[in-house]
Amino acid sequence: MQQNRSYLKMIHTVRHFFEKRGFAVSSRFADKLGISATNVRLFFIYISFITLGFSFGLYLTLAFILRLKDMFYTKRSSVFDL
Repeated sequence: MQQNRSYLKMIHTVRHFFEKRGFAVSSRFADKLGISATNVRLFFIYISFITLGFSFGLYLTLAFILRLKDMFYTKRSSVFDL
């Protein structure tokens, strides 16, 4: 019973880590498309099974592109932030 609790605690810790520090690819695309982020995540999971992991590479590529976009196109709150 104790081993089961430590296993669940470890899973919760890993899930929290990825939710807190993840690439936010799913949530950003969901906001852009106007749908739930859960649906986008499920889409990536199902496509991963169908394409034998190809969509995981696509997900990482999209994360890299979004990170580059954030580096170059930053929103400035005022004119004086130049």
